Amino acid sequence: MKKLLLSLLISIPLISVALANPTQASTNLPSLSTPMATSSLSTEYRLGRNWARILRGRAPLLHDPLTFHYLDELLWDLVPHSELSDRRLELIVVDNPTFNAFAVPGGIIGVHSGLIVAAGSEDELASVLAHELAHLSQRHYAQRIEEERRNRPMVLAGVLASILIASASPEGGAAALTGTIGAQAQAQLNFSRRNEEEADRIGMQTLVQANRDPRAMPQMFSRLQRSYRFYGQRPPEFLLTHPVTESRIADSLNRAESLPPVTPRPKTIDFDLIKTRMEVHLTQQPGEAVQRFSTEARENNTPKSHYGSLLAGIRANDLALARRSLEQLPNQWRQHLYVQLSELELLLAEKNYPSAQQLSSRLMGLYPGSYPVMKLHAATLYQSGRAAESVPVYKAILQNFPTDVDSWYQLAEAEGLAGNIIGVHEARIQYFLLTGNIDSAMQQVTFAKRERNLQPSDLARLEQLEAETVEIRRQLREDF
Repeated sequence: MKKLLLSLLISIPLISVALANPTQASTNLPSLSTPMATSSLSTEYRLGRNWARILRGRAPLLHDPLTFHYLDELLWDLVPHSELSDRRLELIVVDNPTFNAFAVPGGIIGVHSGLIVAAGSEDELASVLAHELAHLSQRHYAQRIEEERRNRPMVLAGVLASILIASASPEGGAAALTGTIGAQAQAQLNFSRRNEEEADRIGMQTLVQANRDPRAMPQMFSRLQRSYRFYGQRPPEFLLTHPVTESRIADSLNRAESLPPVTPRPKTIDFDLIKTRMEVHLTQQPGEAVQRFSTEARENNTPKSHYGSLLAGIRANDLALARRSLEQLPNQWRQHLYVQLSELELLLAEKNYPSAQQLSSRLMGLYPGSYPVMKLHAATLYQSGRAAESVPVYKAILQNFPTDVDSWYQLAEAEGLAGNIIGVHEARIQYFLLTGNIDSAMQQVTFAKRERNLQPSDLARLEQLEAETVEIRRQLREDF
């Protein structure tokens, strides 16, 4: 892996932070050899998807199917109302407590789990996604890469590398950006004021078209500013790469007021549920989450506090508390899909597999094709000792979400328990390719081709995977 990383991140001595290990120094950063603004969208797509391979291999990903489903639904609620022409998008959720989101040419939209906690409402969270969609639709990254290619290409390479570093380490991104700023003026690092204002304007229009409050965007930016000022922290990564001034916030508020009014959407509890999940997940000590939500449940007796207590109980293995908290939830909450899936998580934690199988099968019938339902149904089958039955479920998930690295990993495990050795090899190859571990993918192909009693169809698939691995290695070396 280290050999591959060195072949990918070359020749840009700007930032002394290693991607593989932020505590070690490195002078190698990705260079961008492709002139983006003059290239086709297909070239941008290839570059972005290969960049995503590096990100998946370097940054901790959030493998919470409920949160991913929520963000994915929110993103696609905005996309039809955006100016994006190439809608081949991929959402990547990074398990990182910092307040950050990013977009990379090729349709990559990234969200740090900490941004969900930072948002005050669903519209505020949606405003960040709309802003990033605007950067993609206007090809701001492509324009800037072409500009820097002509003038100072190393600076933008440092910025894109900083996205990787910030995703892998909460502290790394700021250090990387500081190093880059030391090499060039900050004005050359960040998006131009014109691009940021354009992303604000177009993002707000997207919000209005999607029947969301455009004022949520300046409110979100102002909230991020206050968060680090109040706590005396460094600016969130989002503000480092998307500089926000008081005048810009004021201008965007004025712009929002001039837009047509929107009809308020019916109130849902989806945002509260997902934000609570992330608050529990990001708490450093499980006991702290138990104490916080248990206290809130006693003092306020709100559904949100009981739901938080349910999740905190599962995480701290206080399953009696989790069960009591579930029973305290009102019927409206108990019937919500996310709460029913949380109940399924509790049943699995309790090792009550018969009840878990009954609930997951019922949800599969009620919500056919639902990503989080299928993920937890597959997990239920696997944990219940029915690994072979989980295999087709994981394969069905991967039909719609082919870059879901967690499902490829779990599929390999399930295939192993089911005795399908070729299936194990194939799933592992896909996993290694998606995480940029090309050497391991090629090694896995070699192991697979040595298996006895290979059928001609098996060999054909393996040779296709081998050719794909060789091509991806060539692209990575060419692009980075």
